[in-house]
Amino acid sequence: MPNFTRPKSLVDVPNHYCPGCTHGIIHRIIAEVIDEMGIDGQTIGVCPVGCSVLAYNYFSCDMIQASHGRSPAVATGVKRAKPDRFVFTYQGDGDLAAIGTAEIIHAAARGENITAIFVNNTTYGMTGGQMAPTTLPGQKTQTTPFGRNTAVEGFPIRVCELMSQLDGVALAERVAVIDPKTIMGAKKAIRKAFEIQKNKQGFSIVEILSNCPTNWGMTPLESLERIKTEMMPYYPLGVYKEGSIR
Repeated sequence: MPNFTRPKSLVDVPNHYCPGCTHGIIHRIIAEVIDEMGIDGQTIGVCPVGCSVLAYNYFSCDMIQASHGRSPAVATGVKRAKPDRFVFTYQGDGDLAAIGTAEIIHAAARGENITAIFVNNTTYGMTGGQMAPTTLPGQKTQTTPFGRNTAVEGFPIRVCELMSQLDGVALAERVAVIDPKTIMGAKKAIRKAFEIQKNKQGFSIVEILSNCPTNWGMTPLESLERIKTEMMPYYPLGVYKEGSIR
């Protein structure tokens, strides 16, 4: 059996994420896909504003820092200037589904041949745990201390379901990273999204249900169980759209 080693596309430095956060797992499987496809020198990532704002420190491929929510717009420019490159955004629920709603929807509607990696942990992690567009009904946050009241704060946005209605989307898939089975499923979805981009089929998005032990006030194991028991029933895993738009 081969040794379990760090992917070459993942830089050998400590990361800044909280203990138990699954951003590190997601970084790893992206790096594994880049390695396995042999595209490190052809890949350009676009970082968000949020917990993963420093992602450019962790990948060996070229990375660009975008303004808050504007990663899809930046990725669009990069891909149109360098159509032979693999271009992906790495975004959280605040960056993509709140301030960046217009950018992600219109990039998808245009069928931009880029890949969005969307990390959904139902909270604004970097700024202290406020309500996000994906916060579940009844979920307590810093700005909904008695639980999200849908009569006042509205309903969560189901991103994959929304994106699947757009003609420019070639792949919309929701996965999780709570155990070996789901982690391998997430990696398979990311590989599929990169292959769709390679084949010039259109826009692809992989939504990944993630945790936030710190702001949820849970242990890492408790937070993974919450994804399974609370998030997955509201955000079911699966492929919401798949097929070439070209």
